[in-house]
Amino acid sequence: MISRELTDWNLTATGGPVREDLVGVTVPARVPGTNHTALLDRGLIPDPYLGTNETALAWMKRTTWRYSTTLDEPAAGPDERVDLLFEGVDTVAGISLGGAGLGRTANMHRSYRFDVRSLVGTPSELVVDLDSAVATAEAEAERLGTRPMAYDQPFNMVRKMACSFGWDWGPDLQTAGLWKPVRVQRWRVARLARVTPLVTVVPGHVAPADDEPVAPGLSVADEAGRRTGIVDVRVEIERSGLGDAVPLTLDVAVGDRGVTTGVPAGWDGGTLTVRVPVPDVDLWWPAGYGEQPLYPVEVALHEGAGADRSAALDTWSGRVGFRNVVVDREPDEHGTRFVFHVNGRPVFARGANWIPDDHLLTRITRERLEQRVDQALGAHLNLLRVWGGGIYESDDFYDVCDEKGVMVWQDILLACAAYPEEAPHWAEFEAELRENASRLAPHPSLVLWNGGNENLWGHEDWGWKERLGDLTWGARYYDELFPKVLAEVDPTRPYSDGSPYSPGATPEERHPNDPDHGTHHQWDVWNRIDYSHYRDDVPRFASEFGFQGPATWATLERAILPDSAAVPEGFKESEVFLLHQKAVDGNGKLDRGLAPHIDVPDDFTDWHWATQLNQARAVRYAVEHYRSWWPRTAGAIVWQLNDCWPVTSWAAVDGDGRRKPLWYALRHAFADRVVTVQPRGAGLVAALVNDSDQPWTGQVEAVRTTLAGEVRATSDVTVTVEPRSVAVVPLDGDVVAVTDPADEVLTVTFGGARGLHRWAETKDLALDPAPLRTTVTAQDGGYRVEVTATSLALGVTVLADRLDPDAQVDDQVVDLPAGATAVFHVTGRDLDPEALVAQPVLRTENDLVRAAG
Repeated sequence: MISRELTDWNLTATGGPVREDLVGVTVPARVPGTNHTALLDRGLIPDPYLGTNETALAWMKRTTWRYSTTLDEPAAGPDERVDLLFEGVDTVAGISLGGAGLGRTANMHRSYRFDVRSLVGTPSELVVDLDSAVATAEAEAERLGTRPMAYDQPFNMVRKMACSFGWDWGPDLQTAGLWKPVRVQRWRVARLARVTPLVTVVPGHVAPADDEPVAPGLSVADEAGRRTGIVDVRVEIERSGLGDAVPLTLDVAVGDRGVTTGVPAGWDGGTLTVRVPVPDVDLWWPAGYGEQPLYPVEVALHEGAGADRSAALDTWSGRVGFRNVVVDREPDEHGTRFVFHVNGRPVFARGANWIPDDHLLTRITRERLEQRVDQALGAHLNLLRVWGGGIYESDDFYDVCDEKGVMVWQDILLACAAYPEEAPHWAEFEAELRENASRLAPHPSLVLWNGGNENLWGHEDWGWKERLGDLTWGARYYDELFPKVLAEVDPTRPYSDGSPYSPGATPEERHPNDPDHGTHHQWDVWNRIDYSHYRDDVPRFASEFGFQGPATWATLERAILPDSAAVPEGFKESEVFLLHQKAVDGNGKLDRGLAPHIDVPDDFTDWHWATQLNQARAVRYAVEHYRSWWPRTAGAIVWQLNDCWPVTSWAAVDGDGRRKPLWYALRHAFADRVVTVQPRGAGLVAALVNDSDQPWTGQVEAVRTTLAGEVRATSDVTVTVEPRSVAVVPLDGDVVAVTDPADEVLTVTFGGARGLHRWAETKDLALDPAPLRTTVTAQDGGYRVEVTATSLALGVTVLADRLDPDAQVDDQVVDLPAGATAVFHVTGRDLDPEALVAQPVLRTENDLVRAAG
């Protein structure tokens, strides 16, 4: 096969609202790309992420657009096919070549192939006419009847990235374009239409017979530790249909193991399965559990057989990792489990939800994805959930996760809405899932297919039933179409009907968001109640929860802060700030979430620090609670890791890629070994979390002191915490007999880890407003900032980006009891050492009490 990418196109606005200076204007456009990126490249529109430019560009979503290029291809040979492959069209389009219509597209999540053999030989204009996606969706809602959804625009009526239409953390831009490559492919005789390697690991050295189905199980080795990797390579072959059918030969190799299969001339297409056993494989493990070996897979298709076969007609290459994954969803005394088992070992999922890393998708590079995955690993995460309102991510994303051991939970792309089941929607869902399930099958990082986000919950609780009447809403997708397609295309991975979801019962029989069964979303916290209520439930698996906070100061400064040095009074309620705060009453919720703990500051600089800190506090509070209940609670997936533009949101890494205080709180809370003080019954316990492969032994030392460090009571006990377990040590007697809640703190240390417990909220503590002694020392590449607490110092943080947008610090949000020292390493050059240890760079929770007082 000969493949050529078409990268140079022209873009023209052809109808609908068009800015006056762009009427009739044609501009060069690179593909992959969209209307926004093409116009940005030419300086014809402002950056939609800055200021109020999103509003200024709202006209673009109702405009129709044309991509055009000249296709100059030699005429096809007598036995030669010539195809046009559109790997991703965003979204609703008609495609023509030389005036001849090739077809229409209506789904950005799948590819389209057109046979243009009869149309090549002379230069011809290739045209893609793009309709307005929102206008198309509105017309479809009118045709089929409006379905309930979380937002005002009918994103559920067109197969376009749902968050294109805006979300409570994302802009409403609704790009249009060719967001994946367009290729001309010339081929003869036959081609590899689809290759799907399916991997399992079985005990022993004897592989199952070719016709024996293989299902993943808990055991991956026999008594002697022997195991065999099985790769069932499913190959779909398309014949050209030109000339007589001939015998074919298929070569399949996994590592150094190869199998050759003949394809008779009478075989007229379909799927072949070639089994390749690989003995004594090295297992792929999630980060923290072992290594991530990957094995190359090569597939070649030849004309003829034996010594007479031709050079390869077509080839495919990829990589696989050998691992089994199952989800334990058995009932127990607490409800219904939801526990990932990888290679037979139960794994606590330390996770974060993932959204597209840039709303303008074609700007996302492998380097950028690697940075984000490294940030996930830096926060001690081992799982990313690709959320259902975004996209099936690029191969680069899954490759990086494969290489670094980050498990991927993959939503099928439905979110927060009722979806019609009528034609053509059913067929589009089936086509996109078949294509993407096959594409993603080789990746060992992919551990779960999930039916969608919050749709089962929405149907039960959000008033949908009354509004739907007899209209379809997607139920048959979750319990019929998706499991059927995955059983055929990728039966090696578990499937869950949705998130949240209670296994073993229908939504009518058991609420889909029951915390005692399956997966659970906790959004009452953030929306209406204080974060202390995270402890009200012990969910089996927390697959969504989170708390908002603003972006870093440097990101705000670049994107939305005024040019003047002083932030104007009332800025947080200004048009520009609220355009980058998409949550309903988001600032009100930030203030109400802060008020029980710290009085809400009037000054914007203090408010910015306080709300960032409160976000970090809230999420760490939840994570430590969930982890303290392992194995009853088997996972915590915080909303969310990343942002797609500069915005106040739930993300730990903001839209410019900077780590917010939340990221450091996750790093603390998701560490392999954690000490946390938790309530149990009427008392307190030290929960010692050991998510490592080694036992953890030492003295649990509990000390009750005044905030200034005067010891009131102590206790100690020797404890061993077994690998991958939690030990709960009761705290009782004098060490918890608090006499002055405003002036006492409990510190528990074990094996180098420390946990603090306070009997009063920050605003009620008798905190020293200036509790730190500091020293700054220049070092290679930056500075060493040493701080020592003269009294209890809460949330000690160096906001280095206040001095230099590129400056970074290795830790934040550190609580120091009196006498304790912390060292912060700041990377950055030519920073003012005095400024590093003064406000607004060096901050504590203490100084917020001072500001409020």
